[in-house]
Amino acid sequence: MTVRKERGLFELLRQDPERASHLLDWGGGRRRFGRVLGSATVGFFATRLMPFAGRQPAGWVPAALADEREPFVIEGKEGLVVLNDRPVNAEASVTLLDADVTPSSAHFVRNNGLVPERATSRDLTGWALRIDGEVERSLTLDLDDLKRSHQNHVARLTLECGGNGRAGFRPRARGNQWTLGAVGCAEYRGVRLKDVLAAAGVKPSAVYVGYYGEDPHLSGADQVAISRGVPMAKALDDHTLLAWEMNGEPLPAMHGFPLRLVASGFPASVSGKWLHRLWVRDRVHDGPKMGGMSYRVPRYPVAPGTQVPEEDMEIIEAMPVKSLITRPATGIEHPVAAPLRLRGHAWSGEGSVSAMHVSLDFGQTWTEATLATQANPFAWRRWSAELRVPMPGYYEVFARATGRDGRQQPMVMPGWNPRGYLNNAMHRIAVRVV
Repeated sequence: MTVRKERGLFELLRQDPERASHLLDWGGGRRRFGRVLGSATVGFFATRLMPFAGRQPAGWVPAALADEREPFVIEGKEGLVVLNDRPVNAEASVTLLDADVTPSSAHFVRNNGLVPERATSRDLTGWALRIDGEVERSLTLDLDDLKRSHQNHVARLTLECGGNGRAGFRPRARGNQWTLGAVGCAEYRGVRLKDVLAAAGVKPSAVYVGYYGEDPHLSGADQVAISRGVPMAKALDDHTLLAWEMNGEPLPAMHGFPLRLVASGFPASVSGKWLHRLWVRDRVHDGPKMGGMSYRVPRYPVAPGTQVPEEDMEIIEAMPVKSLITRPATGIEHPVAAPLRLRGHAWSGEGSVSAMHVSLDFGQTWTEATLATQANPFAWRRWSAELRVPMPGYYEVFARATGRDGRQQPMVMPGWNPRGYLNNAMHRIAVRVV
């Protein structure tokens, strides 16, 4: 392949992504880069067009050639990428996540069963939330009871699927092949779960709170699609809400109308939708998707492809620190004389991020980004940075967040696990400087 054609590939990526995806896909499924372009071509592309090519890790694939999507349209979620339609699972492109508050239309959807009829009809007839189990007083509350009986709270809260980034694991892990867009930070209104539990009188024996929603099982059988939960410490956190509004409107059907749990910082699967019961348990909840390999990772590091016994898996709690570059989009062309302005978001399952850095020389040097004030704990933080590029050529910009505990995002894929959870490798974008 000639230099002219290789430069043409970059132009094709910018001008006609759909056609380019057929040429530049790599690694299986929609990605076939390795079968189309030989290693010599990759080396030529890297060494002739990339000023910092000598610093890239062995086997690295340029981001310009590894970030392609197939578009789809779903009502109310235009622009999202659908991974599944039964149940519905869809994620946003990175650039759709640029707003400080994620619009409902751009927020990812992760369902396990079908959307309840009540959610689509908006009919509250007969609906109530029951709180029972290890409590002094079982409660049955309708929506007006919840709104009137406890102080209302509004907070921006980040939700991220535990499998966000699963598509990056090799060997491939079972499950929806999320890339980067199974995350969002919407604004919720509701009451604190701790206040409702206080009204019920939690017994000293309480260990866990399990949820039950109204979403029907895919089979149509009278069984629960998913029933997960949170330990008492998370249930009693000031920012764990029972929410009925998302971005100033009643919860959309896809997001849990009329009521959902929002336990930000833990995998989004614990933030149950379409709630009708909270069961306070004297043990770890054992509902569907709480056992086996679901939302669990090995207790110890394992080699890729290892068969890990179920008894050696542990439940995921706090999500790792992570960040996105939301502007500019990958694949842009940028003039060498102008500063490269970047921005995005950073978040952590522990509640906050302490620092943010960016690099364009494969991590040899780092530039500190500016972090905006966090709206509240568990909201993501806006960051911004400005870089000067030394010469024309192909660059990759990396983003690295640091949590308040000092832990940082890894440049490469973190430890492999059988279900492909907790991938917080640094986000990178491709930039051609001219």
